[in-house]
Amino acid sequence: MTSSLGIRPVTGWSGNKDYFTFREYDRFDPEAVLDVLDGKVAGVMFRGMVAPEVAENISQRFWNSPDRKVRGVEAPGYYIGAYTWNKPTKQYLDEAEVANPILRDLLDVPNDPMKQFYAGLGDSLAKRGAVVRPAEHEGRSAAIALFRSWHGRGAFALEPHDDDSQCSDPQMADYERNKVFGNPVAALNICLENEGGGGRLVYWNIQPDLESKRRLGVEYTGSPYPHECLVDVESKWIDVHAGDVYVFNGAHVHAVEPNTTERQTRTTLAAMMAYADPHNVVTWS
Repeated sequence: MTSSLGIRPVTGWSGNKDYFTFREYDRFDPEAVLDVLDGKVAGVMFRGMVAPEVAENISQRFWNSPDRKVRGVEAPGYYIGAYTWNKPTKQYLDEAEVANPILRDLLDVPNDPMKQFYAGLGDSLAKRGAVVRPAEHEGRSAAIALFRSWHGRGAFALEPHDDDSQCSDPQMADYERNKVFGNPVAALNICLENEGGGGRLVYWNIQPDLESKRRLGVEYTGSPYPHECLVDVESKWIDVHAGDVYVFNGAHVHAVEPNTTERQTRTTLAAMMAYADPHNVVTWS
């Protein structure tokens, strides 16, 4: 079966009803994050984990920063940090080396939510004899985070994509991130701003197979998936509010809807993580 535009539906793995859910918590529970990393559940949501004054402080630092940059058509918006998407290892690590001091300065605030998140996750992993740390290459480390605010218009502010495909990108075959391929890739998002209406996460119950990725030309980028190939796939629309922290399996196709007006902003602090081996959860941006 094909769509009216001749695009065949995406195929792949879909989870059952017990897996395909976002479990909600009213406090941070790092053991719940392990369930995402272990592939037991699609996502978890920690409502109001970040106090309003902390979220406002960090977001103001983002908007006031002279280091804020514009990202292009693949993810229209503003950002501070470095991202691995469609880059060779050296370029990403060069950018991360510049970005990390800037990010650490921006997050030098009381009750830094990213520090709290990793401290809790590290304690839970220690019970398994594991650690969480930035991915490395020849003594150089990944960026600790990616600050971003989307301003894309149309059906989505951030087009449908998956975060798993890029882990097999041959441009980064020498990078430690390459070791996580085949394990659940967990996307961490700390919502600092989401004014007004819209700005929901759209999450489809499909981890595309290699045949679909190759057919759609996204084998190593994971982006973008045409809207038409997803129309018959089960989906969830996740409301996100300032202060919410959520973690989900990024191997599923997902997107972000626009806010209801261009004057409204949706700003997050984000990172990716996955098991590189039983003793190491590595992070990148």
